[in-house]
Amino acid sequence: MTSLTHLLAEPRHALARELARVVPESAGGPGRGTVPDGPHAGGRATALSRLAAMDPLAYGQTRNHVAGAVTGLSPWIRHGVLSLAEVRDAALARVSDPAQAAKLVSELGWRDYWRQVYLAVGDAILEDLEAPAARWRRTLLGFVPDDVREARTGMACIDAFVHRLHGTGWLHNHERMWLASWLVHVRGVHWRAGADWFLEHLLDGDPASNHLSWQWVAGTFSAKPYLFNRENLETFTSGSHCRECPAFGHCDVEGSYDDLAARLFAEPERPVERPPLRISPAATAASSPAASLSPAPSLAPAPRRPLVWLTLDSASATSPAAAAFPDAPRIFVLDPAWLAAERPAVKRLVFLCECLADVPGIELRLGDPHVVVPAHAATLGCDGVAVAETPCPRILRGIASIRSTTPVAVMPWPPFCDRSRVRDLGRFSRFWQHVSTSALRPTAS
Repeated sequence: MTSLTHLLAEPRHALARELARVVPESAGGPGRGTVPDGPHAGGRATALSRLAAMDPLAYGQTRNHVAGAVTGLSPWIRHGVLSLAEVRDAALARVSDPAQAAKLVSELGWRDYWRQVYLAVGDAILEDLEAPAARWRRTLLGFVPDDVREARTGMACIDAFVHRLHGTGWLHNHERMWLASWLVHVRGVHWRAGADWFLEHLLDGDPASNHLSWQWVAGTFSAKPYLFNRENLETFTSGSHCRECPAFGHCDVEGSYDDLAARLFAEPERPVERPPLRISPAATAASSPAASLSPAPSLAPAPRRPLVWLTLDSASATSPAAAAFPDAPRIFVLDPAWLAAERPAVKRLVFLCECLADVPGIELRLGDPHVVVPAHAATLGCDGVAVAETPCPRILRGIASIRSTTPVAVMPWPPFCDRSRVRDLGRFSRFWQHVSTSALRPTAS
């Protein structure tokens, strides 16, 4: 139960050095020990500055272009510094008609959708959710090859994406999709290996959005695999990678989708109708991970003087638990099990610590939260624990463990949409059909 609170007062580069010393496995390998370049400093002030610069109209018109008016807000959303409802409300406040913000809100909807799938299936997101929509011609590799990690593939676009991933911890969504598609379908790397690699480096690294997006690209949670070709790349990068690329004209992504599918897959890829990923109120209440977030999970009274437990989803003073108990002590526990599972690079930890540094009275510990959180609550004389709701199975297991001895209050986020009619999480289109109207309404005053 090592205290690391003193690290939160360190400037960025000193913080990175100390984190590399305390968690040495985060600093080994290409890009793992770097401090994030670019405009990604953790904390609420930077998040609000980015939020103020958001232009929903321009976003809707240009978001597919790598140089388009994307928001870049995902790292702060991932850590609960900004909620989906807060970003939606800001977008609607900038337009005269909600339809003008519909594209931006629907992209927020994807993040909410991935979270709901994660809540429904838990750790199953680490395996194929469906049989692959196409059969590869080769046995897939269980690792990312060195020439990819070291950005020496000889393809200008791929090497540029890897440099940016390692250097900044952030990629445009198109760049993520292109890199994932090439790695899985051209290089024959299993999607799980690629998803784990991304999770090491992305400042917005979130198993729900990350791993399920890789499955979408691979065709294990989509009707067809996602393939990109040079024409698509040139269109949305203005040809910036292709002009000087030594592989121009004979690279791995030349040709149409059908041409690529014929080369890459053992059988012609055909869109197929997948069985729905169904949920029901009864199943959710009885057996899914959501049961741990039930408003009344035990007979113990709700705490009145709790310890606020901040997690990766809620590393902010504006998270629901911290906001509900503004005078309560706060703790974040850097979990060795999480460090071992996701192997976050130093830049991820720096961003996280910068978010936590904004939280008044925060205590940062290294240890098992199942043990550290209730012990710290008892030491401080707290009568329980308060935590923000989350789909993360590791945190849900922690909540269940702590509840065996200590009352836990799970605080909901401001609602982004009304999911009461959702029964099928098998496809985003079906989910969005039920929630889009409510998602385009601002939070009630």
